[in-house]
Amino acid sequence: MIDWFASLSPLLQALLAGLFTWSVTALGAAVVFVTRTMSRRLLDSMLGFAAGVMIAASFFSLLLPAIEITEVQGKTAWVPAVFGFLLGGLVLRLADAVLPHLHPGFPKEEAEGVATSWRRSTLLVLAITLHNIPEGLAVGVTFGAVAAGIEAGTGATLGAAIALAIGIGLQNFPEGIAVALPLRGEGVSRLKSFWYGQLSGIVEPVAAVLGAVAVLTVRPMLPYALAFAAGAMIYVVVEELIPESHLHGHEDLATSSALGGFAVMMLLDVALG
Repeated sequence: MIDWFASLSPLLQALLAGLFTWSVTALGAAVVFVTRTMSRRLLDSMLGFAAGVMIAASFFSLLLPAIEITEVQGKTAWVPAVFGFLLGGLVLRLADAVLPHLHPGFPKEEAEGVATSWRRSTLLVLAITLHNIPEGLAVGVTFGAVAAGIEAGTGATLGAAIALAIGIGLQNFPEGIAVALPLRGEGVSRLKSFWYGQLSGIVEPVAAVLGAVAVLTVRPMLPYALAFAAGAMIYVVVEELIPESHLHGHEDLATSSALGGFAVMMLLDVALG
């Protein structure tokens, strides 16, 4: 299976990986077909787990390879990592300030971005879509890194790229739930709730391909692209996942789950990378 996947073009690899991460979002959204509600403790623990996965992925799958690649290139290792990381966070902050969106668990009155009359469902989808973009980019640039031929001596291996896609997929499951179940609880039909839940993840295959295209076209930007995706993902964790998982009084559970998510992603990266 791995040999077959390795024989594919890097763009097709990125697309398939993006489709996988989207499919897990859709799987989470499909929960609305079997239940209308979910234990808040369970959902908060899953969000904490997702936060841990993203933190570990940001370091092991993105920042560390960015540093190693820069060292192999004989350049100052910290420059792309620091500047790319900060730029990723800045871009997400600007998008957060402009794009109308509503984080799950908050009333519509607390929607962020420019004022709008858009429906709650649209705002919820946009919130998850906003942070799925850096996840898709992260998947794309890791596969692009492998295809760029700089595996040797760095963390940019096909196994590491696959590990990242699996990790992103795992943490996408609660994201689909976080959009679909609140809508279902408000009386939206099962089909529409599912549609909106999976819709938030459809951007990931697109972002994955764009990320792979970017680093294959302009290879010197690869370390910056890896660090950029890491900064954007950490922004999402601190801005959204951690606050949301702590919103209902389950801070200790969410924190413990975050440690578990970090450990799982670290295991995946070390074992497969």
